Amino acid sequence: MKQSSKLKKFVIILTFIINTVASGYLIYALSLLDGIENKLRLMIAATLGVVWLIFLICYRRSLKKTRSKYGLFIPITIIYASALCLGGFYIIKTYNIIGNMTTKGTVYSSSIITLKKNKVTKVSQIKKSDKIGMLGDESSIDGYTIPKEIIKEKNLKNEIEEYESYIALLKGLYDKEIKYAILPTNYPVMFQNVEEAELSNLKGDTKIIYTKEKKDPKKTASKKTSSLNEPFTILLMGVDSENENLANSSFNGDSLILITFNPKTLSTTMLSIPRDSYVPIMCFAGKRKNKITHAAWHGQDCMIKTIENFTGIDIDYYVKINFKGVVKLVDKLGGVEVDVPYNFCESNSNREFGDNTVFVKKGKQILNGEKALAFSRNRHTWTQYCGPEYSNYNSNDFVRGQNQQKVIRAILNKLKNVHNINTVYDLLDTISNSMETNLETNQILSLYNIGKDILVKSSGGDVDELLGIQRLYLNGSGAMIYEPGSGLELYNYILSQTSLDAVVDAMKVNLGKKKAKMIKKFSFRIDEPYEETVIGKNLYGNLQSYTKTKKPDDSDKKCGTNEELGADQKTCVCKNGYKKVNGKCTKKDGKEEKPAPTEYNNQCVPEGDGYYWYDSNGKRNPTKYIDSTCSKTETTPSCGENEEPNGAGGCKCKTGYEKNASGVCVSTPPTEPDPPQDPTLP
Repeated sequence: MKQSSKLKKFVIILTFIINTVASGYLIYALSLLDGIENKLRLMIAATLGVVWLIFLICYRRSLKKTRSKYGLFIPITIIYASALCLGGFYIIKTYNIIGNMTTKGTVYSSSIITLKKNKVTKVSQIKKSDKIGMLGDESSIDGYTIPKEIIKEKNLKNEIEEYESYIALLKGLYDKEIKYAILPTNYPVMFQNVEEAELSNLKGDTKIIYTKEKKDPKKTASKKTSSLNEPFTILLMGVDSENENLANSSFNGDSLILITFNPKTLSTTMLSIPRDSYVPIMCFAGKRKNKITHAAWHGQDCMIKTIENFTGIDIDYYVKINFKGVVKLVDKLGGVEVDVPYNFCESNSNREFGDNTVFVKKGKQILNGEKALAFSRNRHTWTQYCGPEYSNYNSNDFVRGQNQQKVIRAILNKLKNVHNINTVYDLLDTISNSMETNLETNQILSLYNIGKDILVKSSGGDVDELLGIQRLYLNGSGAMIYEPGSGLELYNYILSQTSLDAVVDAMKVNLGKKKAKMIKKFSFRIDEPYEETVIGKNLYGNLQSYTKTKKPDDSDKKCGTNEELGADQKTCVCKNGYKKVNGKCTKKDGKEEKPAPTEYNNQCVPEGDGYYWYDSNGKRNPTKYIDSTCSKTETTPSCGENEEPNGAGGCKCKTGYEKNASGVCVSTPPTEPDPPQDPTLP
């Protein structure tokens, strides 16, 4: 009897503890959903408290009764507690997945690379005589900080050459100025689209022999800390990576969309910023102007500050999205409906053509992930891969920006039809691995209320129509501008200040920072289709100023022995380890370095402001010439047309010419041959 009483007491207490823990677990999970369905969460918590009290009363009565069916507590408690724990588990799982989207800092990665034909495969095989190149910008983590750490950790005593830009660094590798370069690990994707540098086969030409990662705990702080119930701005940045997740993935700045959203009116503006926009780059020395895509090489902070500077719009939040994640997201949604305006072809998500080429025909259709990504990326015709049927169109950076906006709209429309819980979690997993943001978890959760409001008001219609997405367009004009850092003339897009002002005004109106201008007149024709107004598109005037730096011509590049062009790409300066002594660059120990006897053989060599002849033994003739063939000296007489120096300080007619009565060299008339004689004559 005593044993039965003890067992009864044990079972009742155990079931009570299980019940209490399960109830507390669900209440804790509900507390994480701050700002979401507050009344409903409060009602559920209150109901759980009431049920817990009922169980408590039942437990106490059972303990007091001699006979009670306490065995029923076991299955009832197990079923009830399991339901509570399951609900709490899914809530916490959702919360953690969303929390993973919030950046905890950035992981940077840098690699030592070399040309593929180099047989070296690891750091220990690098010879001390081999030069290593790196970026000279001390503010760059993956271009300067990590490379310096690699050099120190691997005890590399090699000569280190610092370059002004990544493009110049890669050119140095290809031109064999250096044998190794230290670059961000994602370098093939970052730089292969710099068309002027001809780096399209960068991945095939080079190989990685060592990689180091470094986590920077600093995060880009959002400018707002409250829930998203006030107008805000968000910058979407595309990450073109070879990996599916965002770890170690530098974004290349090819896809930039600045969005303003007003949760009170559900109105949205969307601006695709051209990748070649010529604007001041805030993290460059002197904030010099360059194409905006190059700001991405220095991370999202540099990009955000650059866009804020030239637009005057504060960016509250950013979202980095991996393009490969878009493929998975669209496929999880079962495809998205898009009206494609032309036939085209594009590489797949791995940047592969050939058998992997993606072909898309014109017309409204359901695009799978690969086709949606190809549509978002396309800005060139690829006649060499696709033929005329898929190359008869005009595309550019602007068309691509509009295509990206179409895909975003299509995804929004498809998301509203997702009701299956498993699909929701699949989508969340995909998004969390492919997205990074400085939005806090509670701010992301507050999007639930916005989404609910949109779904209620859309009543089955298209979400993009309800949001009233206003497309914006930055107009301008193209220009080829020489960039001293890379030594290339690069295509840049000079913005129209008039167009930029109109675009900025539209964003400020949507953010509630400026009053909208009232349109008092409106006209239309019933027989003409309505065309959506794109703010800024038809405004061309008032181009922003720019300085077209002169590209050095051949004469600028003729430097003497142990000299090289300085930072201005015009002035000749002594190479590293040399100094000017009596007008010549000599080693810092004071001894002039003379070229090896076999360095030049039977060559006319530029030195300083003249030319010198080296004979077959490598001996330098002291005579200074003024032309690249070593045929004219400063004392060489100036001869007329069809004349040449006679070696005695005067001029003579060239071969085949003779002086006429006026002293002018004219062509010698051909000698008339004697007429043939008639052999029959005597």
